[in-house]
Amino acid sequence: MAKPNAKGPVRTVQIFCAKCKFQLLKCRKGGKGALVKCFKERIVEDYTNEEGICPSCNVQFARDTMIRGAPALKVVGGKVHMK
Repeated sequence: MAKPNAKGPVRTVQIFCAKCKFQLLKCRKGGKGALVKCFKERIVEDYTNEEGICPSCNVQFARDTMIRGAPALKVVGGKVHMK
């Protein structure tokens, strides 16, 4: 399987908790679709204490996984929204 593009996308999105509106991540995203995964090498800023858990309301918004041989956060549907 091919690894994600090394250069990476230019567009940066802010990811917020859907329950408490706390800012969780700032990440470079490719494409126009929904946020399904976020490769760890593309995370610009991380505002969480534990990986995949909102520090404000303790809801798990993502799982740690390997996608195409690269570590990533697989986002749980409906737990986050992005701007």
